[in-house]
Formats: sequence, C-alpha cells, structure tokens
Amino acid sequence: MTYELIITEKPSAAKKIAEALADGKPIKESSNGVPYYKVTHGDKDLVVACAVGHLYTVAEKEKKGWTYPVFDVDWKPTSDVQKGAEFSQKYITVMKKLAKEAKDFTVATDYDIEGEVIGLNIVKYICKRKDARRMKFSTLTREELRKAYEHASPHLDWGQANAGTTRHVLDFYWGINLSRALSNAIKTTGTFKVLSAGRVQGPALKIIVDKEREIQAFKPTPYWEIELHGILKKKDIIAKHKEDKFWDKKKAEAVHKRVQGKKAVVDAVEKKRFKQPAPTPFDLTTLQTEAYRSLGIQPKDSLAIAQELYLKGLISYPRTSSQKLPKELGLPKIMKDISKQKEYHDLCEQLLRKKELVPNEGSKIDPAHPAIFPTGQSAKIDGRQARVYDLIVRRFLATFAEPAVRETITITILVKSEPGEIFMAAGTHTIEPGWHVYYGRHVKFEEQEFPATEKGDEVTVKTIDLLAKETQPPRRYTPASIIKELEKRNLGTKATRAAIVEALYLRGYVHEKSIQATDLGIRTCAVLEKYSPKILDEELTQYFEEEMEEIREKKKTGDQITEKAKEKLIDILHDFKKKEKDIGKDLAQANQETRDELSYIGQCKKCGKGDLQVRRGKFGRFIACNKYPDCKTTFSLPAGGLVKSLRQECEECGFPLISIQQKGKAPTSLCINRDCKKKKQEEKDLGNLKKYEKPCPTCKEGTMVVRKSIYGMFLGCNKYPKCKTMERLNGNGQEKEKEKKAESKKEM
Repeated sequence: MTYELIITEKPSAAKKIAEALADGKPIKESSNGVPYYKVTHGDKDLVVACAVGHLYTVAEKEKKGWTYPVFDVDWKPTSDVQKGAEFSQKYITVMKKLAKEAKDFTVATDYDIEGEVIGLNIVKYICKRKDARRMKFSTLTREELRKAYEHASPHLDWGQANAGTTRHVLDFYWGINLSRALSNAIKTTGTFKVLSAGRVQGPALKIIVDKEREIQAFKPTPYWEIELHGILKKKDIIAKHKEDKFWDKKKAEAVHKRVQGKKAVVDAVEKKRFKQPAPTPFDLTTLQTEAYRSLGIQPKDSLAIAQELYLKGLISYPRTSSQKLPKELGLPKIMKDISKQKEYHDLCEQLLRKKELVPNEGSKIDPAHPAIFPTGQSAKIDGRQARVYDLIVRRFLATFAEPAVRETITITILVKSEPGEIFMAAGTHTIEPGWHVYYGRHVKFEEQEFPATEKGDEVTVKTIDLLAKETQPPRRYTPASIIKELEKRNLGTKATRAAIVEALYLRGYVHEKSIQATDLGIRTCAVLEKYSPKILDEELTQYFEEEMEEIREKKKTGDQITEKAKEKLIDILHDFKKKEKDIGKDLAQANQETRDELSYIGQCKKCGKGDLQVRRGKFGRFIACNKYPDCKTTFSLPAGGLVKSLRQECEECGFPLISIQQKGKAPTSLCINRDCKKKKQEEKDLGNLKKYEKPCPTCKEGTMVVRKSIYGMFLGCNKYPKCKTMERLNGNGQEKEKEKKAESKKEM
C-alpha cells in the first residue's frame, strides 16, 4: 500500500490535521509511543506523522574540544547533540519507517521560517527528497486545514527555508565561537565559568547595561512643588501651582508664604473632548506586552500559552508580526462563532448589528500570517490559558468597536494673594466608553471627575503645602519593554526575543523583574567594549537581519551571507585572541564579585567575621560562612526554589531572613536559624495539632494529617504520593486548636 505522508510539527497538530482531513474517523496508531494517523481523504490514503519541533540542528562536523574558530558545521539529529533531547530520536525512527512506503510528501508544519526549516530537514534527511508539497494555514480549524490541503503549493517555500537555515548557521557561528572565546579567556586565570554571547545576545546585553549606566550616573536635581488641598462643591480637590516645578528654593518659599491663609476661587474651567481610537489587532510583541501589563504574565510564558491555545484550535498562529485582519478570514463568521460562547454573546451581537465589520488595523504586516485572532472554536481551558484567551478575544472584539470619547477638564484656581497665584487641577474621564466595553477588565485608564463648576465658585482651602522633591533616574526595562525595544531596533525575531532575554537571566548577566544588569553583566559589557566592541555591535546584527530578509525575498543566497559572516567573525576572533589574557583577568574578577553578591545571605553571627553565602555541595544547596575552614557554620536549604536574601534579620533570633520563590507560587520568607524560638513554637503547635485528623475530601481513603515543611504547617493526605491533596492551616497552631475547641463546644 502506498500513501501520501503529511509531515507535521507536533503531536497535537498531527491530531488536528488528521481529524480535519479525514472523511470519516482517523485511525490512530503508534510505534514506540510515537503517534501517527491513517486517513482516507477522497480517493487518497494519507498518513499524518509528527515531529517534536526541530529533529535536526546545526552542530560541528567533528568536535575538537573548546577550540575556535569553528565553521565546519553540518545538520545532525538533535538527539545526538543536545542533552535532554534523546527522546526525539524515536520520532526520527518512526518517520523514516513511514517515509519508506510513502509515494508523495506534504509538509504541514507551522508556516513560518522555523516551521519551514523543520519541514525541509525532515524531507531532506529522513524522506531523502529534494522538495515536497506545502500546506499553508494560520489556524488549525477543519475548514482552513482542508482548504490548505486542497490548495497546497507544489513546492516548499524556499525563501523561508533558505532564510531559516542561514539564520541557524549564523546563530551557531556566533554563539559557539564567541562563547568559547569568552570561556577560554576566563580559563586562562585558572577559573572555569561558561560564559555565553551571541549575535543578538551581545547587543541586547549592551542595551540593558547602557540603561544601568544611565541610572548609576544619574544625579538627582532638587526641585519644589506647591500643592493646594481644598474642597470644591463638597468634593476634595488637589491642584498644583501653574509653575509645576520650582528649581529655585527661595522663589518657591516666597510663593508658599504668600498664599498662606488666602482665599481661593475658580478662575476658569476648560473642557476638551477627544476620541480614543480602538486598539489595533494583536501581533506577537503587542500580545506579550499586554499580557505582562494586564495579567502580569512573563513574555516567554505568554508566548508558550498562546502556542498551546493555537494547538487547541482556539486562536490563530501567534508568531506573527502582522496587525492586519483581512476580509478573506470571514470576520462575520468568526464573530458569530465567538457569540456561541456565553461570556462574549452580548458583545458579539452588538458588533454584528453594524453594517460592516471593519477593524482598526495597525501598520505592521507579515507575509505569512494575519494578526492573532480567536477562531470561534471552544475547548475546556482554565487558569492562565483562560486569562490569555480572554485577552485575545476581547482585543479582537475591541478592534471593531467605536472609538471611546474621553474628556479632560482643567480647572484654574486663583489664590487671592498679592499678587495672585494660579493653581491648576486636571482630570480625565470617559464620556462614551466605546471600545472599552469590549476590552473589559483589560482597560486600565485613570478616571477622575470633577463636580460641575464655573468661574467664581469658591474653593475652600484646607492646606497649601511646599513639597521638596528630586528628579528621578530613567526607569529600568521590564521583560515586556525590553522585547519592544529589541523589536524597535530590529534585533532578533518575534519568536526569539523572549528566549534571548531569558538567556541573559540564566547566564547571570541580569536579574530582578525590573531588569537590572548584574556586576557580571556590566563588567562583561565593559570588557568587550574595551577589547572587542564588534561583539556588541548593534549595527552589525541589524545588517545580518536585513540580509536574511533579502534571502527570504530571494534576492540573495544563504552562501553569500554565511561567507560574509565568516569574514566578520574571523576578524573579531583574531583580534580577541591577542588580548585573551587581559580579557580573562577582568572577566574572572567580575564573575567572582557577581557570585559573591548574588549568593550573599547576611553576616555570620557565630564568628562575626565572615559572610553567609549560598553554596552547592554533593547533596545540594546549603548556606555556609565564607571563612571556612576557620568557621564551619552551615544552614540547610530546601531542594527547589530561588533563594534570595531579604537583607533583614529575624525579630526573634537576629539571624538573616531569606525568600524562597517556587515556580508559579508566591515567595515565602523564613529564618535560616534551625534553633529559632519561633520555629520551636511552631513545632510545639504541631504537636498539639497532630491529634486532629479528618477524612481526605479527595480520595476518601486517606486521612488529612498535619505536616510540616520549611514553609510552615499544612494538612496533607497520608496516602501521599498516591493522593496529593493539601490544605492550608489558618494562622498558627494555637489559633487552629482554639477553632477546634470552639467547634466542639458548639456540638455539645
């Protein structure tokens, strides 16, 4: 039996495509745990098989230690190269088996550069073909997938394929050569530390470090404000002197003195209405920044969540830079499908009454995909998936709505001193909500209304205060704003920017949510600026981004670009090698100082001379004094979670307090002292509580008993790990015991 093999990117996509193309019900089979589907479509037999992302990656042809430069590369199975990717080998094995009997081949991976590379490598290395048919789709809906199959291109998108393979080769050239150069430099000092750099990572680090330098170099300038607190028509009002900031203290003091005890009246009222256009549809960057602003979800997580929603068929392909929603999508039908979801029914019905559905589109375009939109399909989701889905649906609906009308009222207040002094109060509020209704809780504008007032109305003055202030340094980047900045500077791609920022965190170059460059990041940047500035050259990175776009448009070839990249890198590395020892010395010192800073917990109370620092040993993490072996003080730490010093001491025993941040949970603070009286009391409370038990509400077989962890006490099922039911205890043990006694009395 011969058939057509359809190649997909992930198991969930394979299932969706098989269900969409099957005339009946697809037959699911599996080999070594790898699923594939047999399908009848018209008079054709199809087999839908899947990869798990990139089955092949760029690697050295022959590994020769940590030498550089490295340019002799090849595509190899990811399972042979990357730790933790061994599982992907079985997908290659199954695909090879299925390819042997296949007559025709169709690539149905995500229609973008990365998807094209995944498909090309499978066709080339597994199917042993030079080309294949190509399905193009933006959603995993049945209608679009069937249409994509019937109208598949007879060839791969070679513009995307060549641009993608070139990008992988360039990123490998830059990453392996620069990382080895940095690591070898630090190795010359007798220290080992894996340092990384890359084509985009270096410029991204410099952007953050430059901001940190601005902040550190900032010198605050004092200024003064004069603020009037009063009552206008029975409502509190705050107004500032029209000069806003007084840079001359004596002048501010003179005005402040002059207005004390004087009466005030409204001198003028000015109203200005303006239209606030509906938002534009989501591209990936805007989705990531809005998810961070409205939901507090990190950009890398919002991308992962959006990808999950796409694979469930709920939204269109998220890795897009488009802000366009073409008519060809069938917008009225999508709106009608969304209206079947109870939460959005009324909103959709209102929009469907309009003569025509015309979105307020943005200027950004993407040749492969439209803006992100909900498909109208439904599936069971909760938690963060549900919140991101709600954001996407409401954004989609809001783009079709009328502008909001807002009004700014500016009240001019005259304080009747000699001469008179003018104070201003301004506030903006919404007159007609327009698109705000559709965007719902994601609209966060300050609303400030004033009572109806006119010239001559009296203002009862409560106080007029002189406030001493200082100018503030520039704000640090957030994970969302740095992605926006990288996009603005054409550094990286929509799909890689979040991963680049994450790499900076993992390497210790930056820390904190409000992104702060560490000493290691600052010093690494300074060393590279001094000895090898081209590694951080933003223009060089932008140049290659533009060149790869030329490849995508079939104006240049990949070989032309990789040869240019080799030339640039050889120059950079040749110059770097000359200064290797000096670079290593500076980097080693920066690494040591950063490690000490990030691992610092507090002063050692036992020897009084050393610092307590987080260390790693044979059995995991612990806290130890850095004066070892003279001082052998140690404290245990939980196995998981991010440990940070709170730079505070326990009120009970004076030992340092630390914060433990577990993934997906709120941080917990605790004292490191195992003999702390507070902990002893908790243990005593635990003893009092152990006699209180109750049946497990989940498994019905176990008993909920009091347990204790480093984070405190809780109720847990004694059938753990079979049953993982847990409940919080309210307050400390004594409070819980009192509650139990009170309940017993009621029963009596």
